[in-house]
Amino acid sequence: MTENDTALSVKAPSFLDYAPAPESTSILHLKKHYGLFIDGEFVDGRGDSFTTISPATEKAIASISNANNADVDAAVAAARKAYDRTWSKLSGADRGKYLFRIARLVQERARELAVAESLDNGKPIKESRDVDVPLVAAWFFYYAGWADKLDYAGLGPNPQSLGVAAQVIPWNFPLLMLAWKIAPALAAGNTVVIKPAETTPLSAMIFAEILQQAGLPNGVVNIVTGAGDTGHALVNHPDVNKVAFTGSTGVGRAIAKSIAGTGKKVTLELGGKAANIVFDDAPIDQAIEGIVDGIFFNQGHVCCAGSRLLVQENIHDEVVDRLKARLSTLRMGDPLDKNTDIGAINSKAQLERIHELSNIGEAEGAERWTAKCDMPQTGFWFAPTIFTNVSTSSRIAREEVFGPVLSVLTFRTPAEAVAKANNTPYGLSAGIWSDKGSRILAVADKLRAGVIWANTFNRFDPASPFGGYKESGYGREGGRHGLASYLESSGWATPAVTKGGKK
Repeated sequence: MTENDTALSVKAPSFLDYAPAPESTSILHLKKHYGLFIDGEFVDGRGDSFTTISPATEKAIASISNANNADVDAAVAAARKAYDRTWSKLSGADRGKYLFRIARLVQERARELAVAESLDNGKPIKESRDVDVPLVAAWFFYYAGWADKLDYAGLGPNPQSLGVAAQVIPWNFPLLMLAWKIAPALAAGNTVVIKPAETTPLSAMIFAEILQQAGLPNGVVNIVTGAGDTGHALVNHPDVNKVAFTGSTGVGRAIAKSIAGTGKKVTLELGGKAANIVFDDAPIDQAIEGIVDGIFFNQGHVCCAGSRLLVQENIHDEVVDRLKARLSTLRMGDPLDKNTDIGAINSKAQLERIHELSNIGEAEGAERWTAKCDMPQTGFWFAPTIFTNVSTSSRIAREEVFGPVLSVLTFRTPAEAVAKANNTPYGLSAGIWSDKGSRILAVADKLRAGVIWANTFNRFDPASPFGGYKESGYGREGGRHGLASYLESSGWATPAVTKGGKK
């Protein structure tokens, strides 16, 4: 694949003309086929292979092995052997050395990882380059520092690793979610079998090469690729001690049911319908940028996206007008172009879902406004869209669209803002914009959301825990709290799956 193969011609407004600046794919040394990564080696899967494509061009990138039940058995067995014979016997300091090495290799191969992520996922290169990959390295650096300090984490006396962790990650942040899962698990002394999403396996395959470079003991991290059947076989495997899942609420609910009563520890990070609350004393210029970051970052493929904008009634028209003007300056096009603001929707299925809910929103009486964009002829694209005159009962305001679609509602008082913000089955995140710190603290105290941003949105740090309430799941990832679900304390032990996977 050449640089010209990925360049897309998208005409921008005349006052924003830029020369195309596509990142070259020549830095990638992709294989035509990727096998599963089991026991430190790439091996062919027993199932039929599938092809990963670029959502911006619909062109094939590579064929990927599909893991069946026997492959999952082999991966879990490799993880169990590595846990029993190697990883659980290492000191925390030695485990930390491997994590530090992985973090440095991620930094060394940052440009390559960013290009692969944007090529496979569709997100703009400036997001994968400036946000995703740096955070991946930061996560490994952070948990490398925790590896020899578990006794001081406040998690009870003599915290012990669990054993084998089964991890299933989504397609919206493939490499970052991999880091969120693997780094704390390894720091706590567990081994891992992880399944990336079917549409975005590429960066996980390159990460497997990094693990080989780092000299990580064989079997400590295993990567199995495939669709839902592969994930089902993994989370329900009898020799797994911990399940960590990020994805849709429906799948998360099914996982919780399937492992109930097994004694497996579980972390579920599911959907969201976050409220971004703008009061009339907010710094409007700053708020407009925060609204854009909150919902149009990564094409809205963000579980904690600020997809519901709650604006105080007396500034509604000003905020909406300025927001429309700002969206009219965003550039949609080639994800590998450094000037691109809005990339491609990850898959045809997701694009159809966005169209379906947007059409329902319009049919239910909401007023639709879409930024003018010249759509590329190939690939999956959806222009930034705003719905006004939205009611709290509208499906567009209640269901997770997972795309660049914003619903705007109004409120008059802080109490009404809180009531509308909490009027959702989800509870993952929220944002508050105000010039008064006392108002921010008072409102934040009443919001039922796991993560609340003040005068910003979509900011992440490895030291800060992340997770939700209600149908947004349970458990926390990141920070000291992210270690808790990968450890058990001898002082708090309850009947559960033992290291060998049996009660």
